[in-house]
Amino acid sequence: MALLELKEIAKSYPIGTETVHALRSITLQIEKGEYVALMGPSGSGKSTLMNILGCLDSPSGGTYILNGKEVSQLTENELAVIRNKEIGFIFQTFNLIPRSTALDNVALPLVYSGVKKEERIIRANKSLDEVGLSDRAGHKPNELSGGQRQRVAVARALVNNPSIILADEPTGNLDSKTSQEIMQLFETIHRNGNTVIVVTHEEDIARHAHRIIRIKDGMIDSDQKNPHLLNKS
Repeated sequence: MALLELKEIAKSYPIGTETVHALRSITLQIEKGEYVALMGPSGSGKSTLMNILGCLDSPSGGTYILNGKEVSQLTENELAVIRNKEIGFIFQTFNLIPRSTALDNVALPLVYSGVKKEERIIRANKSLDEVGLSDRAGHKPNELSGGQRQRVAVARALVNNPSIILADEPTGNLDSKTSQEIMQLFETIHRNGNTVIVVTHEEDIARHAHRIIRIKDGMIDSDQKNPHLLNKS
């Protein structure tokens, strides 16, 4: 059984007197442990698709089955639990709390999960260590570089041991060297067993994924294994 299964997913919304069709009949499956890039130009529908995959938005039509559960049948509380525990989100703008330390930012999902403080500190420190930032635990976002801030965001996404990592343009605000470091981190996360889905419009970022799904005008334009991936065995 696929981890994520979308059947004829559509998303439309009104703007003024017109109806915008952001997604039109998207059907795809993503298996547990896959590393997928969702590619497409601005306005193609890839971010709308990611929001639906992450249970941040609901489709206008079609069926979305996540881990064997039909998402449309879930309550708001059940969706909140999925967003907090099943899915780790990483955004282009990092979305860190400015006045909180790296450690407190990473521990935030555990607060919502009701984890006790001592356990939160242990797990947040472990997560920071996994992204190579244990020495920056007490620093606030404005005391960190862009790459370090994104590593904090990655650590926060990992802290609940989610089954899916969803990253929206994760290197959009980073220089090319730092971008490569973050993508190497994603490869490690994938090797450790996570399902990784990266939304990007950059070819060099998509090349890290094992499967590339191209979106155009709200539809799947192509879906294939990454031809650039060298056999590293």
